[in-house]
Parts: sequence; structure tokens; C-alpha cells
Amino acid sequence: MEHEDQIEEDRNEAIESPERLEEAVLRLTAPVEALLFVAGEPLSIKQMAKLVRASEVEVAATLQRIETDYADRGVVLREVAGGYRFATSPLARAAVEAYLLPPKTTLSTPAMEALAIVAHMQPVTKSEIESIRGVNSDSVVNTLLDRNLIAEAGRKDVVGRPMQYKTTGFFLESFGLRTLDELPQLELDPGQPLELNLVAE
Repeated sequence: MEHEDQIEEDRNEAIESPERLEEAVLRLTAPVEALLFVAGEPLSIKQMAKLVRASEVEVAATLQRIETDYADRGVVLREVAGGYRFATSPLARAAVEAYLLPPKTTLSTPAMEALAIVAHMQPVTKSEIESIRGVNSDSVVNTLLDRNLIAEAGRKDVVGRPMQYKTTGFFLESFGLRTLDELPQLELDPGQPLELNLVAE
């Protein structure tokens, strides 16, 4: 216990000293960059601090340095879905799209409509999606499941116990959102066409 207290005390001293914080940033830049490169999902500051055995303040300062260093490159640091990861820069979008475009880069308008409904009303059943869209949604729901943009969220406690759906972490990443609170407002007025202002980056 005393050993852990000493470690925490040493870390606090480092936080208070700009010189020591700078030393920590220089020491942590390479391992943090490597973690961001190999991670298959966004990493939180807490996760990275544990992996590199540093304080969260030191990791946060390192991320700020990396973000600055990569600001004008083809790869940038982004905060998405509650964590951080490397992503392609908007400056390189045309080249990346030329490489990745076929065949799963775009969603049809019906699929985008269904995705907007799930995002704003989750958890939501397929029949609820269909009641808003006014058409059968079997195909678009399956498409969204295949693309990992939505996932099953358990059965609703009503007659028939229909399956409910919710968005995924991949959905947040795909649209550059940190949390669902950043979703644009969606108005579902009866008789009006559904409009979605999400634009994948």
C-alpha cells in the first residue's frame, strides 16, 4: 500500500512540474503512438495510462502533443466514441475514398432514414421504424446490421417480444461522434419526409 502511495505521490510531483511533464511526454510519445496505431478501437486515456504505466495527466499531455504534431498530416488524432484513435485526415479524403469506395462506402436513402430513426429513438423495434417510414424495413435493417452500424438491444417487453435495435460504437466512429449527445436534432413531423443531416467523414 505504501508503495502504491509513493507511486501516486511521485506522479503528482510530475504533474506539478512542467519540466517533468515535458520529460514524460517525450518518453510516452512513442508507446502511445504505437498503441493508437495497433488498436482496433478507440482507446481511452485511462486504458492508455494503465498500458504505459503513466498518469492520466501525462497521457493527456502526450495526446495533445501528438494531435499537434499530426495536425497537418494525412493521418490525424481524433477523439471518438469515448476514446482516441488515428484516422485519415479530411485533406486526404479523396485519395482514401478512391481506394476504399467499392462496394460498401455508401448507404441508400432508405437505410439512412432507418439509421436516423434508430439513432434518435433507440432502443427501437423494426415495427416502430416501419411505422415512421411507412414501408417495410426488413432489408434496410439487415443492411445496417451487416455494416455493424446497429446491433440487437434485447427484446421489448410487449406482446410478441419484438427485437429492439441500437447504434454501435462503429456508428459513432463512422460519423465522427464522441457520444450520442452530438447527434443533430431530428424532427419527425407526420406527413413530412425524413431528413438526416449526418455526414460521414
